[in-house]
Amino acid sequence: MSRTKFEPPDKQGDSRSPSVTSFGGGRRFVGQHYDVDTGVATLVRDPSRPNAWNLLLDGVESSYVDLDDPTVLAFEYMRWFGDVLDCLVPEKAPLSVVHLGGAGVTLARYVSATRPGSNQLVAEIDQALIELVREQLPLPKRSRPRIRIEDARTMVSTLRPASCDVVVRDTFADALVPAHLRTVEFTELVATALRPTGIYLANVADNTPLRQIGSELATVLEVFAEVAVIYEPAVVRGRRHGNFVIIAAGADAELPLDQISRRVVAGGPQGRVRRLAEVQAMARDHRPRRDADTIDPL
Repeated sequence: MSRTKFEPPDKQGDSRSPSVTSFGGGRRFVGQHYDVDTGVATLVRDPSRPNAWNLLLDGVESSYVDLDDPTVLAFEYMRWFGDVLDCLVPEKAPLSVVHLGGAGVTLARYVSATRPGSNQLVAEIDQALIELVREQLPLPKRSRPRIRIEDARTMVSTLRPASCDVVVRDTFADALVPAHLRTVEFTELVATALRPTGIYLANVADNTPLRQIGSELATVLEVFAEVAVIYEPAVVRGRRHGNFVIIAAGADAELPLDQISRRVVAGGPQGRVRRLAEVQAMARDHRPRRDADTIDPL
C-alpha cells in the first residue's frame, strides 16, 4: 500500500502513487492513501458518478461525498439522518445543527444544500483529515459549516444552553463510539445545548447480542423523555453487523415518528422505526453508563 502524509498539493509533488482498494461487495478500485492524525485515510473515486468519492479511514467506509450533488446520501444510516432532519421543520427552513464527528462532512453538506442559511458547527479531532477534505473534497462556498478541531465532548461543553436545534453524534474510534461520548453525563451536556424542541441523533454500530445499542438506549433514556430508534431488521435478527440511529427529544418536543417512518421505508425496504415502548424493551437488560464507570469494550 502506498501512502503519504497529507500536505496541500503544491507541497506534494509527484510523491504519491495509487494503489488498489476493495470497496462495496468485493469490487476493487484504484484509491489514494494518506497518513492523517488518527490513522490512514483513503480516497476512492466512485466510477458510477463523475465527481463522487468514498472516504475510508483505516479501511473502514467513513463518508461518501458527491461534489456535484451534496443531497446524495449513499450510506443507509446517513439517509436516515437526512430523513429525520427533513421531517423536523418545514422544507428549506434553516436549522442550527452541531455535528460531532466530521470526516467528509457529508451531512453538513446535505443540510447546506437542502436548508440554505443553516448555522452549522462541526467537531473533528483529526486536523490532517480536515485539511485533506478541504483540499480534495472542497466544502460549499455558501452556507459553509464552521469546523473546529476539537474533541466532541469538549466542544459540546462549551455550547450555550438552548442554542441549537439538532446535535448529531457520528463519532467512532476503532469501530466503537468513544467511551466518554456514551455516558449519562455526556448526554446531559447534549440535552443542555438543545433548545426545548431540539433533537439528538446518534449513530451506533452493532450486531447480536446488541449490547452496544442496548447500553446506549438505556443511557439516553435516563436523560430524554422521547426516544426512538431506526434500524434494519436483518441486524436485529443477527444476520449481519449494521447501524442504528437513535432519535431522542425532551418532553417539549414532538417527534414526527409517523412521517419519519414513511420516509425511512420509502428510502429502502430495510429501514424500520421502533418507538418508546419497544426502545424501553431493548434497553431493559442494560444499565446506563456513567463517567465513573470503567468502560469495558462492548
